[in-house]
Amino acid sequence: MAGEGGAYRLRCSLVGHGQDVRGLTRGLFPEGGFVSVSRDRTARLWVPDGLNRGFTEMHCMSGHSNFVSCVCIIPPSDLYPRGLIATGGNDHNICIFTVDNPAPLYILKGHKNTVCSLSSGKFGTLLSGSWDTTAKVWLNDRCMMTLQGHTAAIWAVKILPEQGLMLTGSADKTIKLWKAGRCERTFTGHEDCVRGLAILSEMEFLSCANDASVRRWQISGECLQVYYGHTNYIYSISVFPQCKDFVTTGEDRSLRIWKQGECAQTIRLPAQSVWCCCVLDNGDIVVGASDGIIRVFTESLERTASAEEIQAFENELSQASIDPKTGDLGDINADDLPGREHLKDPGTRDGQTRLIKDNGKVEAYQWSVSEGRWIKIGDVVGSSGATQQTSGKVLFEGKEYDYVFTIDVNESGPSYKLPYNITEDPWLTAYNFLQKNDLNPMFLDQVAKFIMDNTKGQTLLSTSAQFSDPFTGAGRYVPGSASNAVAPVGGVDPYTGMGAYQSAAAKVENIYFPKKDAVTFDQANPTQILGKLKELNGSATEEHKLTEDDLIILEKLLSAMCNTSTETPTAQQLQTLWRAVNWPEDIVFPALDILRLSVRHPTVNENFCSEKDHVQFIILLLKFLNPKGKQANQLLALRALCNCFVNQAGQKLMMEQRGEIMTQAIEMKSGNNKNIHIALATLTLNYAVCLHKVNNIEGKAQCLSVISTIMEVVKDLEAIFRLLVALGTLISDDTNAVQLAKSLGVDSQIKKYASVSEPAKVKECCRFVLNLL
Repeated sequence: MAGEGGAYRLRCSLVGHGQDVRGLTRGLFPEGGFVSVSRDRTARLWVPDGLNRGFTEMHCMSGHSNFVSCVCIIPPSDLYPRGLIATGGNDHNICIFTVDNPAPLYILKGHKNTVCSLSSGKFGTLLSGSWDTTAKVWLNDRCMMTLQGHTAAIWAVKILPEQGLMLTGSADKTIKLWKAGRCERTFTGHEDCVRGLAILSEMEFLSCANDASVRRWQISGECLQVYYGHTNYIYSISVFPQCKDFVTTGEDRSLRIWKQGECAQTIRLPAQSVWCCCVLDNGDIVVGASDGIIRVFTESLERTASAEEIQAFENELSQASIDPKTGDLGDINADDLPGREHLKDPGTRDGQTRLIKDNGKVEAYQWSVSEGRWIKIGDVVGSSGATQQTSGKVLFEGKEYDYVFTIDVNESGPSYKLPYNITEDPWLTAYNFLQKNDLNPMFLDQVAKFIMDNTKGQTLLSTSAQFSDPFTGAGRYVPGSASNAVAPVGGVDPYTGMGAYQSAAAKVENIYFPKKDAVTFDQANPTQILGKLKELNGSATEEHKLTEDDLIILEKLLSAMCNTSTETPTAQQLQTLWRAVNWPEDIVFPALDILRLSVRHPTVNENFCSEKDHVQFIILLLKFLNPKGKQANQLLALRALCNCFVNQAGQKLMMEQRGEIMTQAIEMKSGNNKNIHIALATLTLNYAVCLHKVNNIEGKAQCLSVISTIMEVVKDLEAIFRLLVALGTLISDDTNAVQLAKSLGVDSQIKKYASVSEPAKVKECCRFVLNLL
C-alpha cells in the first residue's frame, strides 16, 4: 500500500544483468522477492537480503536464444506449489521455469515474432502478446486459442479477475476486451502505441502509451480519466496493492508515483529508458532500465539506503548526459538560461525541473519536496550525432528500432522505410530490405554502405538498442486438425430426465454425459414437404423449374428417406436433389429439408461429404448461415450439418472444416428463434461427441468458447440442456479441459441452471457438470 505522504527514496541498486532490464514481476516465492529479465538473455530471481536493505540473486535462468522481454508468475498449483515463472523473448518462444531450476521446465512455441507481454490467470492459464499481432491463450504446455483482431504488434496483455475476460493493448493504438476468445469491445482514445496495462478492479483498468498519457477505463468502454505528466513514451505501469494508486516509467528517464490521480513524486534515473516497474507487497517499487541496473525505492525509513549510497546515486545522476532532442526538458535555448543563483529559489512542486548555465555548461536540476532542495539530474549535452529523434526509440510498424531510414532507390520511384538496430548485421539488413520490397539485388553494397555511414560510431553500449525484427509474417492461425474418428450411427436420444423429487439419500445417476453418439433431427412430414416443393416449383423461373419427372424422382427419394427403407438412393435422385438445393434463397427451403433428411443415409452422406464433392456441399450450407438470410434456411442448414455427423464421411468432413463451420454457425446466436438456438446447441454437442473421442484439446478450446458465447444469449431450456450435455462431454476425463472451462468462467455462467425446476433434466445435468468443475 502506498503510505500516506511519505516520499520514496533509494533502497538499493542491484548490478547483475549485462544489458537493459526489460521486465520485472513480484515473486510469490521466496516471499518479498521479484524476478527480472534482460536483453542479456537471462532471467534472475532476487530475494530480500536478511542482513541489510538489499536483495541477493538466488539464481539465474537461461533458456532463450535472444533477448528476454517480459516475465510473469504462474500461481501455485498442486503440481507446483511454489508457482512457475514464465518469460517471453525475441526468439518467439515462452520459457516456463520452476523457482529452483536454472533450465526451463518446458518451452511454448507458436508465436511467429517477439513475445513482448505475458499475464497469468486462474487454473494455470497464461496469456501472451506478440509482435505477430496475435495473443495466445495457453494451458500448461498447450496453446488453447489465438486471439486475432489487432492490426499491429500487441505490446500489453492482462487477464482480468472476472473469469474469461482478457485485455490486449496494441501498436494499432487500441485496446481490445476479449470474452471466451471473442472480441467483445475495442477501446479507442490513445494517439499512439499502447505499451502497458494494469488492473484496478473487476470493472476498471489503466493503460499507458507512447502518447505520454495514462488512461483509466471502465470495462464497459468509457474512458474515466486521462493523466498527463511524462514527457515521452510511457513503457510500464504497475498498481499498488489494495488501492488505486500506481507507478509509471518511461523514456523520459523517470519513475513517477501517482496518488489520488495526481503525480505525487518524480524520481529521475541515470538511464534514458526506464523500461519496467513492479510494486512489491510492502509497497516498495522496483524499476529496470537501459543501463542494466535494477533499483528499488522505498517509503520506509528502516529500508532506505545509507547516506553514502544515496550520495553515490545522486552523483551518478548528476553526471548523466541529457540529450535536449528528447524533449524531456522542453525547448532549450542555452543563451537565455539563468545562472546558479536561480537554485536559491525553492521549487513549487515535487519533480519540477530547472535548467541553469554554469561556466558555459547547461545543468538540469529537479526539486525534491521531501528534502527541500534541488538535486542535480544531469548535464544537458548537444546532439550525439545520432539522427533519430530520441536516444534510440523509433517506431516502425509498431516495433522499436534504433534507426528508421528513408531510402530513395531512384529519383522517380517511391521512397522506402528501412528499420535498423545497431545489433544487426548491416549486410543482412540490406539484403532483407531489398527482398521485402522486391528491389534489384545490385543495390546491396549501396544500401549496406548507407547504413554503415549513417550509424558511424554507434555501438551497443552507447544506446539502448531495441530488438532486431526478423520480419517474419504473421502467419494465419488455423484452428483444428483433421480427425478420422468414427462415431457409431445412433438414433435420437430422447433425453428423458427424471421429473420426480429426489431425496438427498437417493443418488441420481448421470445418464447425460459423456454423450457417445451424434444427435440428429429426424422428424418430418413428407406430404407437407412435397406439397410445398410443388407449390414453389410453380413460381420458379424457367431455368430453375423442375419437370414432372424430377418431382416424381424427389418424391421417391423423400419416401425412402422417411421410411426405414433398404433402397439405396440412385445417382439420378442425388443429381436432381442437388439441382433443387441450388434454387434461389426465397424458395429453396423444402429442398433443404429433403437434403437434411437424406444426408443421414450412408450413400447420400458419402456422396455429398466425400473428398470429391465436399467443398461445394459445405459452401452451399454455409451460404445459408448468413445472419441476414431467411430463418427457415438458417434452421435447415444447421439441422443438415447436425445430421452429417451420423456417418463416417460426414463426421470426417465436419471435423476437417470445424473452424469455418463453427465461426459461421455462431453468428446464428443473435436471433431469438428458439428452434435455431436448439439446432446451434445440437451442432455444438455433436462436435463435443467427436472431440471427446479424439481428445483434441485445441478443438475443445474452440468448442468451449462457442458454448460460453452461446450461453450468454440463449434462453430456451432445451438449447441450454444440449449445451450442458456438450460441456459435460467435453470436460469428461480431461483435466486440461476442466481447467480451461474454469478459466473461461463457464462455471459461473451455468450456476443459475442448477436451480431450474422444470424440466428436471436441466438442473440434474447442470449439477453433474458443476461437480466436474
